[in-house]
Amino acid sequence: SLNSLKVSAHFHVIKLLGEGSYGKVMLAVHKKRGSPMALKFFPRETTSLTSFLREYNLSLSYCTHPSLTRALGIFFSTPDYYVFAQQAGLYGDLYSVIVSEVGLKEERIQGVMAQLSGAVTHLHSLGFVHRDIKPENIFLCDSSCKWVKLGDFGLARAIGSTVRAVWYESPFCTPEVAPAKEMEDIWITVEPSIDSWALGVLTYCLLTGCFPWAESTQDDRGYKRYKQWFETEKERKNPPPSQFSGISPLAMALFKELLTPEPKHRGSAEEILSYLGGPWLRDREREQRRRAEEAQKEAQKIRDTAGLKEELLREGKAER
Repeated sequence: SLNSLKVSAHFHVIKLLGEGSYGKVMLAVHKKRGSPMALKFFPRETTSLTSFLREYNLSLSYCTHPSLTRALGIFFSTPDYYVFAQQAGLYGDLYSVIVSEVGLKEERIQGVMAQLSGAVTHLHSLGFVHRDIKPENIFLCDSSCKWVKLGDFGLARAIGSTVRAVWYESPFCTPEVAPAKEMEDIWITVEPSIDSWALGVLTYCLLTGCFPWAESTQDDRGYKRYKQWFETEKERKNPPPSQFSGISPLAMALFKELLTPEPKHRGSAEEILSYLGGPWLRDREREQRRRAEEAQKEAQKIRDTAGLKEELLREGKAER
């Protein structure tokens, strides 16, 4: 059974770090230790003790890699919450530093992906799949994004276990889950390829500041173009679809490993290390200029349309 504690008796709670469907995370300082930590609160009303202890034990016992967020051996309950303490990302999460339509500096991206490759490979070697890799679950340990930690192990499961497929509209949701969009009661086997797909989408997001597609189904034009290119590229040597126009051949080869539609042929997290060192973008400045020019053209179209409407309106008034 859990010890029941009053949070204010043992911690100075400083601020809210994040919240979601799982509950909330607060930055706090332990009164006796004097050390900062993150307190993760799970509502007792919607969280089973089993699922709380599963996440706590996984984070405490298996997250020994420097780029995995580890629990600190403190867990307790309050009348409303189950709570455990974990290492705090004092500088926010990766999502907060990605510049929209721009991304991050390329050398930072390769550093981040090298760390995540090691962290995820470590987790896989211990028999677990994270299943929820995204910028919001990657925490910054310094202001310059040189050290990151993957956290939030609420969806992590053992490799080979079977889970109900849950479809959600996101580029991080793998193609093999797509049938669950139309049908219920579909079950899938948990495999490392789930994390590989997420790492591929994350890499694209960091390079461009946007996503390659909204969802990985044939209903999405961006994904449909990519899948068609992927299936015919070897025979026809076609250029990648337009959303990859600024990506270098080296990075494109990495995407072909991680974003393989068929999960059994998807590359591993460890393979990211083989693609480090060379350029991942063709020409960042050229790509930014191209996007700016496209935006200006689109804005001009809107202005021209607005001007035409005003002219027609004036002509109508003159005729009256």
